[in-house]
Amino acid sequence: MSSATTAAIPAQIHRSVPLRQDATVIGLVGLAHASSHFSHLLLPLLFPVFMKEFGLSFSELGFLMTVFFVVSGTGQATAGFVVDRLGARPALFGAFFFFIAACMLAGMANGYASLMVVAVLAGLGNCTFHPVDFTILNQRVSTPRLGHAFSAHGLTGNLGWAFAPVFFAGISALANWRVAYFCAAAMYALILVVLLMNRDKLRTEAVVRHVDAKPGSDLAFMKLPVVWWCFGFFLLSTMTLAVVQSFSVSILKALHGVSFEAATLTLTAYMLCGALGMFIGGFVAARLPQHSDRVVAICMTLAAICLALCATGLFGASGTMIVLAATGLAVGIGGPSRDMMIKRATPKGATGRVYGMVYSGLDVGFAISPLIFGVFMDRGWYAATLAGAALVLLLSVGAALGVGRRTTPA
Repeated sequence: MSSATTAAIPAQIHRSVPLRQDATVIGLVGLAHASSHFSHLLLPLLFPVFMKEFGLSFSELGFLMTVFFVVSGTGQATAGFVVDRLGARPALFGAFFFFIAACMLAGMANGYASLMVVAVLAGLGNCTFHPVDFTILNQRVSTPRLGHAFSAHGLTGNLGWAFAPVFFAGISALANWRVAYFCAAAMYALILVVLLMNRDKLRTEAVVRHVDAKPGSDLAFMKLPVVWWCFGFFLLSTMTLAVVQSFSVSILKALHGVSFEAATLTLTAYMLCGALGMFIGGFVAARLPQHSDRVVAICMTLAAICLALCATGLFGASGTMIVLAATGLAVGIGGPSRDMMIKRATPKGATGRVYGMVYSGLDVGFAISPLIFGVFMDRGWYAATLAGAALVLLLSVGAALGVGRRTTPA
């Protein structure tokens, strides 16, 4: 059975799948996704330590993350072909070996060259997760529960981000930063064992290549305009997320004089509101699967308005912090519908390839946004940085509607 055949199973058959079976698959994929987001912070959380230990500059440290996202984005675009051809499990298990190697090397790092290799290894591990995760979810979870599956997927990713600072700060305080990396390697090994023990629930059908298939047919999906509209949406929307993650604390301190603790708490509130929004968005996506592009457009428009209001400074310090947190709620609600939008735009039998290509836009957005808006920040254009992020998010609305116009109705 090919993945195309799997996608064609009638919804009424899917409804007979036990809830426990779907929940187990969703939980395993969510655990894997959380570990992927955890890897995003393997290096940044220890930047102050690396500056002190190895005498590195902000520019050198920032380039490590550029390398991470370039490797991840390039690998993600190609990993989808591996997933479609070999199935999701080999790529998923291989990713954890890269993470374990990255953490072990980080724990033994003795300079910038070592950290650069860590960035490459972590990027190679991170690159497989979106094509792997969505291939498993689309094949193994019943259609009526897909909206909730996408919701849980996004929620666990946020939890992975939230857990990393606590993990590294706690272990570093009890021991030291090298022990923290070795413990991270042990954590990844434990997660791999859990996934291996449940490998039967993660099995996916590889795409069967017909003998008479034309050369280059695996790349035919790249000729579809809708794929590039999806890519553009992820690139633009992620640029805004990168602004919030990278600069919101500095912006709040500069514009409103709030304390570092209060500004950091606002960023945490943004993430928590995003997680709550994803939970709510799962029900929205399940109720309105055929209008996912419009749901995404509405949510991103509301978020862009919130960011623009923050840029005006009309609400003062407290009001701006509240509105910024509300931005996370709006973006979060649109998350599951975003994933449903991509599913509807994906040709049968090309899930891994399309998700790999489309989600590589996320890595590109993370890589270029700090370069562009970092110039704004260096010049002291703090309000303009927020306004620019709002404008970019509005452009992503146009991309989402473009996806909807180019998606064949079910």
